[in-house]
Amino acid sequence: MNIALWFARQGQGHPDAAALGQGLDIVARYGEAAETVARMAGAMRNGWGLAPGERVAIVAANTPAYVEALYAIWHAGLVAVPVNAKLHGLEIAYILEHAGCAAAFVSDDLESTVASHAPAGLARIIRIGGPEWRAMRAAEPIAVEPRLDGDLAWLFYTSGTTGRPKGAMLSHGNLAAMSHAYVAEVDAVAPGDPILHAAPMSHGSGLYIMAHIMRGGVNVVPESGGFDPMEIAAVMNHWRNVSMFAAPTMIKRLVASPAAFEPGAIRTITWGGAPMYVEDTRAALDRLGPCLAQIYGQGESPMTITTLPKAEIADASHPLWLERLASAGRAYACIEAAVVDAEGRHLSVGETGEVICRGSPVMSGYWNNEAATAKSLRGGWLHTGDVGAFDERGYLFLKDRANDLIISGGSNIYPREVEEVLLEHPAIREASVIGRADADWGEVVIAYVVGDAPPAELDALCLSRIARFKRPKDYVFVDALPKSNYGKILKTALRALDANRQGGPGVS
Repeated sequence: MNIALWFARQGQGHPDAAALGQGLDIVARYGEAAETVARMAGAMRNGWGLAPGERVAIVAANTPAYVEALYAIWHAGLVAVPVNAKLHGLEIAYILEHAGCAAAFVSDDLESTVASHAPAGLARIIRIGGPEWRAMRAAEPIAVEPRLDGDLAWLFYTSGTTGRPKGAMLSHGNLAAMSHAYVAEVDAVAPGDPILHAAPMSHGSGLYIMAHIMRGGVNVVPESGGFDPMEIAAVMNHWRNVSMFAAPTMIKRLVASPAAFEPGAIRTITWGGAPMYVEDTRAALDRLGPCLAQIYGQGESPMTITTLPKAEIADASHPLWLERLASAGRAYACIEAAVVDAEGRHLSVGETGEVICRGSPVMSGYWNNEAATAKSLRGGWLHTGDVGAFDERGYLFLKDRANDLIISGGSNIYPREVEEVLLEHPAIREASVIGRADADWGEVVIAYVVGDAPPAELDALCLSRIARFKRPKDYVFVDALPKSNYGKILKTALRALDANRQGGPGVS
């Protein structure tokens, strides 16, 4: 089934309900927005001559028009390729060429960048709000193009922190399964409920557009298009009962800000994309109330591997509360998850290995990359590259990415367990632990920290919480840690920085 039907049905059944918002204003209701989507789809199919299955990119900052472009692509039976708007022009060009995009919708500020790096096959660049955009909205509308569950809907390009990005192929069925899982297990969306998109629509936040349209919710973007805690509070206080997807760094900024949230303003703040340390979660609960939910997923199984729901995060009376806060929750109902060793053997409770999963949200493979597909989907399971262990109750405890594991003197050290301890110190705001090559030990533990604490105090804290061999051998104090556009700490960049400081090659 084409998930564009969800938008069309809302337009039919609830034409006067708010569909899109910006800042404090409703900018489109479902009836007019659904007609606009159908007209834009007609322009692409009948005016441009695009056939079902062809790829159309969106290279744009968050805007209500983003939702219209996305659904027009699907309405026409085409494949959406949302691209991170913060990428370099050459990086954008690679994705457009690799995906074979026939056209691209672009923001005002990105038109020249895309045009100057456009691959030969990109026939059209449509500036959102420009003349061709306006003409599309006046074209003859068409009916929703029939699609099967397995037909491609979204090419989700990974961040590419280690090499070229890969395009995870997500079908209409994958996105529908993800959306049903979200409303069933993370955030019970009701008609009229808003979601605020302060994180990029090209990735995590954008994947929750569909669930809210399915349920007749309102997709809202900040007036600025970005993330400012004071603006976020004002928008939430106005719209009420708002949900938002956020990286942990965004939640920390909300907690540290003077922004005031009125009772009933926040429905759910879902975090993902990086771990939230226990101390940070407790601080967020104290500041924001029982609104926090956690998801663990990847672009390859979009937002859907395990989840720790709001009720469990907020239940401080439970005897295992702190332990569960350190977990990534339990597998979604639609997902089977396990942990395996290097030979692919399933491990028992408490044993650490690579997290694998399979189920209805999992991608079919990588676009035009058979080798990567075979590696990631071997044995019928998605191999995540993440290291973790399940406890006897089915809670997943993530350690690190497989390539972030530190082996010192033959002992495995998972950076996260050291980082959790360092963040208990009140003067440490952020911490990231990496391995540094060492002639005697193979690798030694190095901690990069943001804050101001005597190393002796950090040593004492570590020695009181973890084994001596896990204690950092060096503390490097920095003003900020390198992060991706989505708030993930880039350990690859951190290792390169550390190598430069040492005058040698980094630890991969």
